[in-house]
Amino acid sequence: MKRLDRYIIVKFIGTYFFAILLIISISIVFDFNENMAKFSTNHAPWRAIIFDYYANFVPYFANLFSPLFVFIAVIFFTSKLAGNSEVIAMLATGTSFRRLLRPYMLSAALIAGINFYLGAYIIPSGNIVRQNFETIYKNKKKNTSASNVMLQVGPGVIASIQQYDNLTKRGYGFRLYKFENKKLVSHLTANTIQYDTISDERYHWKATNYKIRTLKGLREKIESGQEVDTMIMMEPMDLVYSKGQQEQFTSPELLRYISKQQERGSTNVVQYEVEYHKRIATSFASFILTIIGASLSARKRKGGMGLALGIGLALSFAYILLQTVSSTFAIQGGMEPLLAAWIPNLLYIIIAYFCYRQAPN
Repeated sequence: MKRLDRYIIVKFIGTYFFAILLIISISIVFDFNENMAKFSTNHAPWRAIIFDYYANFVPYFANLFSPLFVFIAVIFFTSKLAGNSEVIAMLATGTSFRRLLRPYMLSAALIAGINFYLGAYIIPSGNIVRQNFETIYKNKKKNTSASNVMLQVGPGVIASIQQYDNLTKRGYGFRLYKFENKKLVSHLTANTIQYDTISDERYHWKATNYKIRTLKGLREKIESGQEVDTMIMMEPMDLVYSKGQQEQFTSPELLRYISKQQERGSTNVVQYEVEYHKRIATSFASFILTIIGASLSARKRKGGMGLALGIGLALSFAYILLQTVSSTFAIQGGMEPLLAAWIPNLLYIIIAYFCYRQAPN
């Protein structure tokens, strides 16, 4: 770690956090101005607005647009260095542009690591609080029911529910079929089924007005009763999907949920796969956009940083747009989720290589 490395790292990190502070502050002002009437109409308390909404709004959007902040930071301070002829002085000492990029890459690695850790482990819990606030005080309707749900809850075990209410965690018209060698061996029916939210065990359900038919060859055994506790390998989150639900899972939880749903034969996991891969791809984008930004702004130009900043902003917004479009194609058009998450990076690696070849040496 040389003096040059420390100098560039301090400039990079300082400008990055300054850009976050500036842009997020402006976003908060516009968001509050837009939603002030809703907050007032729905009697949102100030404590909830500050600590439940904006305290989780800031890290979510800061992490979401981190590639934009990285790009702006690199272009801003590198153009400043180039304008003061500092880059020329660095290169005149025999330092290659490749060597000059080392502190940039170290800074990008630090930012990428922080972004991934926040996005994968910290921010999801905050998203739960923020989205619950939006449901209550911003009149955002949240899906709380499902009808005609059928899913595989175990090998050869199929569950179906005619109607399910997620607010009460209760389902109506429940059926549970168990097959062995493609033959029905057990059939449970219940008027209602209630998820036990206070139980220490997961998958604990309580069926009322139930009837169990057990088939053994030509013999049939029927058992009925008022109420029975049972373990069924499904949870309320498996029955109801609401917009943005995948953002509430940490990365290990996403992986477990995807694996569980795929074992059940469910096809409604694409948005979860996209979210999982996008968290990794977005963190990796810090390296690519850093190379592009440094390559664009390292050359001293007449007129200052205007041209480099304009190109950089266009490229960063194009990256975010491409990321959104590819995710939509994966969810709606059947594109492979892994490919959809990495398409922007693959394209921008080519742009980064071209910019690097054109950078001053």
